[in-house]
Amino acid sequence: MIRRCFCLSPAIVALAALIAVPAIAGEDHGAKGSDSGHCGTITKTICCPEWTTEKRTVEHCEYAKEQRTKQVTCYKQVPVTEEKTCTYTVMVPEQKTRKVTYNVCKPVWETKTRQYTVCVPYTEQVERKYTVCVPYTETVEKKYTVCVPHYSTVERKYNVCVPHWETVEHKYTVCVPYTEEVKSTRKVCKCVPQTTMKKVTVCCGHWETQTKEVSCGCNDCCKHTVCCRVWVPETKTKEVPCTTYKMVTEEVPCTYTVCKTRQEERTCHVKVCKMVQEERTCQVKVCKMVPEERTCKVNVCKTRQEERTCKVNVCKYKQETRTCQYKVCHMVTEQKEREVCYTVCKPVQKT
Repeated sequence: MIRRCFCLSPAIVALAALIAVPAIAGEDHGAKGSDSGHCGTITKTICCPEWTTEKRTVEHCEYAKEQRTKQVTCYKQVPVTEEKTCTYTVMVPEQKTRKVTYNVCKPVWETKTRQYTVCVPYTEQVERKYTVCVPYTETVEKKYTVCVPHYSTVERKYNVCVPHWETVEHKYTVCVPYTEEVKSTRKVCKCVPQTTMKKVTVCCGHWETQTKEVSCGCNDCCKHTVCCRVWVPETKTKEVPCTTYKMVTEEVPCTYTVCKTRQEERTCHVKVCKMVQEERTCQVKVCKMVPEERTCKVNVCKTRQEERTCKVNVCKYKQETRTCQYKVCHMVTEQKEREVCYTVCKPVQKT
């Protein structure tokens, strides 16, 4: 049902009134010239609003929900390496020099004279007496004893060990091996499963349906509602059974064979060598030393003392006074200048 209202705005009514006024004014002047005492009638057109009720059939748009699929552009942060130019300040070391005044000790040599006493050696000949042992040879008859060897044959007895072999019964012990089964236990390692509960953080979530208003084209007045599913992530902590294996050592009975030995006494025939003494005789030459007295002449060296004289140089000393010059060093302070290099860091901008 639509109601329409037909009305004129005040601006249109005023415009119509202005257009109608001159015509009426002209008629008024004519009438005034003929008969100034009569009043005229003015005719005006007035628009009156009129209300009517009409019934019309209007198309009504209803929205029905439909599930559609559309491609959505997702943006990921992809690292991209770019070269950029930036300006930074670098402290560049710069070498500078400056003059520094310092004191130097300079040696100054001075020559001085002094007197000293010296012992001067000199030689002088002196006659001296000395005793000398002079050797001389004298022949003397001397008696001496000599042992002269004298050989004679003598019969002598001696004992000889002659080997004699005999067969003797000999007893000996032998270790005979034999096997024997022995019962024992051995340690065996087993892996035993052991279940424990462990807390684990699980990433899960659920889908939620969200509605959005989307405009069609450039016109913002035409909008429609779109439903889309959104994944909402969640983090949950739950206990999960965790099986671990534990090493357990058990003693298991076992039987194994052991090799043992036992002693047995046996006999055997062995040849034994025995030494038997026998007496024998032999002839032996025997040397005997017989002393004999003999004489000989021997030269004997003897010495006698003789007194002699000789001249000997004797070293003596006498004192002399002498002069010498020597240098004495004095240290004199002297001021000098030198250039010292030092480093200054100067800021330089680089790109």
